[in-house]
Amino acid sequence: MLRNKLMLSAVLAAVLALGTTGAGMAQQPSRAESCSADTVVIRAADANQLSLQVEIADTPDERAQGLMYRKDVPQGTGMLFIYERPQQVAFWMRNTLVPLDMLFLDETGVIRHIHRNARPLDETGIPGASVGDPDPDRLMVLEIAAGEADRLGLKEGQPLAHPSIDQSKAAFSCN
Repeated sequence: MLRNKLMLSAVLAAVLALGTTGAGMAQQPSRAESCSADTVVIRAADANQLSLQVEIADTPDERAQGLMYRKDVPQGTGMLFIYERPQQVAFWMRNTLVPLDMLFLDETGVIRHIHRNARPLDETGIPGASVGDPDPDRLMVLEIAAGEADRLGLKEGQPLAHPSIDQSKAAFSCN
């Protein structure tokens, strides 16, 4: 009986140690492999890192222009809209000739909402938050070609790294 209790205690101690150190489990990297102004890195569910080349739209004029009049958005590229502070945002597709996926990110860089396959030339507002989202403010929006979010396996809750995110708040920081 005492031997069984000792064995059970040893097993319990080992399980607790594994749980606190993460041994035997896939570790999610806390830092992006590479960060630069023209690249975003997204941590995938399988702990891989996806890099996309981006153009930056961080002034009112650049954000207003966005991807208007473009005839294509190649795979692996997009436009990152960056605001001065987190705020509620809505987008539309005025003068945008190609369908887009829009990823709306909070101030920590976490994908909070994905709008898939926005229709070209549609002026209907696309909100940056789902109905009932308790924190609808967004710091960034990433526009990529329609279908890219699914092709890359992007989902709400995944973190994105970029130097424009306050690194002390970033869910996935730059090196």
